[in-house]
Amino acid sequence: MTRAVATTGLRLAPAAIDIETRADGVMLLRSPQTLEQGARVVADWLAHWAQHRADQTFLAERDGDGWRKLSYAQALVQVRRVAQGLLARGLDASRPVVVLSDNSIDHALLALGAMHVGVPVAPVSPAYSLMSADHAKLRYVFELLKPGLVYAADPARFAGALAAVGMQATPLAELMTEEPGAAVDAAHAATGPDTVAKLLFTSGSTGMPKGVLNTQRMITTNQQQAVQLWPFMVDTPPVVVDWLPWNHTFGGNYTFNLVLANGGTLYIDGGKPAPGLIETSVRNLKEIAPTMYFNVPRGFDLLMPYLESDEQLRRNLFSRCRFVFYAGAALPQNLYERFAKMARETSPEPVYVVSAWGSTETAPLATAVHFPVDKAGVIGLPVPGCELKLVPSAGKLEVRLRGPNVTPGYFGRPDLSAQAFDDQGYYKIGDALKFVDLAYPEQGLAFDGRVAEDFKLVTGTWVHVGALRVKLIAACDPVVQDAVITGHDRDEIGALLFLNPAVASGMSPQQLRDRLRDALALLARDAAGASSLRIGRVMALDSPPQLDAGEITDKGYLNQRAVLQSRAGEVQRLYASPPDDAVIFCPE
Repeated sequence: MTRAVATTGLRLAPAAIDIETRADGVMLLRSPQTLEQGARVVADWLAHWAQHRADQTFLAERDGDGWRKLSYAQALVQVRRVAQGLLARGLDASRPVVVLSDNSIDHALLALGAMHVGVPVAPVSPAYSLMSADHAKLRYVFELLKPGLVYAADPARFAGALAAVGMQATPLAELMTEEPGAAVDAAHAATGPDTVAKLLFTSGSTGMPKGVLNTQRMITTNQQQAVQLWPFMVDTPPVVVDWLPWNHTFGGNYTFNLVLANGGTLYIDGGKPAPGLIETSVRNLKEIAPTMYFNVPRGFDLLMPYLESDEQLRRNLFSRCRFVFYAGAALPQNLYERFAKMARETSPEPVYVVSAWGSTETAPLATAVHFPVDKAGVIGLPVPGCELKLVPSAGKLEVRLRGPNVTPGYFGRPDLSAQAFDDQGYYKIGDALKFVDLAYPEQGLAFDGRVAEDFKLVTGTWVHVGALRVKLIAACDPVVQDAVITGHDRDEIGALLFLNPAVASGMSPQQLRDRLRDALALLARDAAGASSLRIGRVMALDSPPQLDAGEITDKGYLNQRAVLQSRAGEVQRLYASPPDDAVIFCPE
């Protein structure tokens, strides 16, 4: 079955989907678009734009009150020099480069130089170096990779981490002392679609990190899939102001390569969605007007008060931005509506507020919204060439994927690679999806939670964590910033709450309790007696989510399982008898 609807505004692909339903209830979902041939390797993009937009700014980063800028032509020259330096040190496909530092122009040059000649680059979360007491995850990564070179922008800052792994950082300048020769050209020619370009590590919240193999084909295919759905990027080269960390697939693969593939400009934002750092992002957005804007829900949450109170910021952001994209977690509906309303009132033209879905193992785009939507949570339709298999499981549709943007496996872990795929070669991502409206499948899919996060109450009733969490945050708006759902093998659902400090600090303890109790009462009324939808008790946590404990990733989204593990004591308090004074109960 194929269904399609037209779109208006920006040049977008029509919303369309092919569905094949098997006798066993399994559904296969595909885009009716044929996937076209993309770039052979990442370096082809840089070479193309160095020829056709030589003087255009490719990368920019803060330098005092101004910006350090690098054109496409300048970038290609320096990337080739870096490649020469890596080859001179004997690096190849078996000796990757590890990057410990945050986003920067030098980080980009090193990564592109490595990929230019087939040397895998492994950007590692700075948290493993700077926020860990024992460096256990960092040491595991180094033992697994046995890298040929490590880069840290500030070796003094990373001194403890470097000592823990027994290596010294190599300055970028040392790699750029020689003119590139025939060896660079030969190594580049030998690099192909199946060459491993990157090793991106998962968060490791349930164990040690897994190094996801990202081939050149995965990365270039993913950008081809994106441009076929969003052809407006060809019409207007993207200008992006972005903080998303390059050790994650959203920032390092998706936004960075979207700019590079389409000959745009990336302003590297040194801010983050955290108090004391969000102000940097605000300053940058007041100065640079993006054509596309990317963030995670926590970033939108922290940015919203500044947008609502600062007309200059608001007008600059929407002066030419027509495409706003969120991913990494579900955006609460109330936050979506506030942002969409602001966009309508500020922008002279329609603004699309959309999302997508995927993972590190899918490069990351697997589904995407390329049509107008009016609510949060819609993740779109399959991208061209990526097939989704929906398998009925415990009342949900577990999704599995197959396509050229899907990883071949995990570095040095053939056991994990074998476990990750089913007998038909589909990657088992562990998520569940559902149709927004099964009668009109072209309206897209919605994320339906992590299969592994859902649990049963002692009554045997399934609790679907993802959907319930979003409802709870919306009911508590704006007091609660995030929440973790509890109740596995218990008789009642509960929740641990991370409060919004800017709001909660202005309330008395009794006002806070009353507000949360009212929210629980509202949810209970909506639940209409269903135990799987009624939250009976909540407790506010005293400290924010901890990055080092894996509770929150560099992208700013919460990991349900990690919080439950690291805060097992708080879960016990939540269900203690007699009740703890900090627990707030739903009114009967």
